[in-house]
Amino acid sequence: MPETSEPFVLSWPHYLEKPDGRLYLSVKAAIDGSASLLLLIVTAPLLLLAIVLVKLTSRGPALYCQTRLGLNGRPFTIFKVRTMAHGCESLTGARWSTPGDARVTTVGRWLRKTHIDELPQLVNVLRGDMSLVGPRPERPEFVPKLEKAIPRYRHRLVVRPGVTGLAQVQLPADTDIDSVRTKLAYDLFYLDNVGFWLDVRLCWATALKLTGVSFRTIRSLFLFPSREAIERASNMPLARVQANPSAALRDFRPAVAKVY
Repeated sequence: MPETSEPFVLSWPHYLEKPDGRLYLSVKAAIDGSASLLLLIVTAPLLLLAIVLVKLTSRGPALYCQTRLGLNGRPFTIFKVRTMAHGCESLTGARWSTPGDARVTTVGRWLRKTHIDELPQLVNVLRGDMSLVGPRPERPEFVPKLEKAIPRYRHRLVVRPGVTGLAQVQLPADTDIDSVRTKLAYDLFYLDNVGFWLDVRLCWATALKLTGVSFRTIRSLFLFPSREAIERASNMPLARVQANPSAALRDFRPAVAKVY
């Protein structure tokens, strides 16, 4: 039986303690719902094309569902377009997605490069499971073990997870525990500075990222903080993990967002 996380409530102090940030969060769900509905209508033909291509070129369903943790650690079902061979985890188990991963289909590589596989998550935003902007949602099987390896990992669950976010537009996909730790620092920085203007900048940054603009250029254009500034603000040394992570990570094979 995989280890799972129980829902929890993180106290307000430190994170989201600014009145304007908490006020914005009170109306953010309404903004998310309206924007995601509009985006879903606009991108519907593209999503339909992706579904047809997946069905025509590989065995199995075009869409897949998976459990992730949302606000306060509550589980929800996330929707995505399948980009890997159907049932691939039955042979390998959950493991990191790596560059040139043989499990990714030909169409899947294009879907991942363009992030079209993420479009069904707009339905999650409409349902209230996710936000347009926020930390990426993680699988419940791995959160307890990540918590043991990385202090304050669970703090990212104080807000709804996002389709995009500061970590997503400034860092590549996770490849190891160090990269997870780095993304957590970016997530915590977001929590300390959440607001309408930051979310608007992150949405525009996401649009530029989809066109292939580099992380460095995006950071300069939208005045996002440097890695060093993130490290100072979050009080997390990004180049190091705990002194003895092996015990916490024994038999731990984390899966990134793209597992199919």
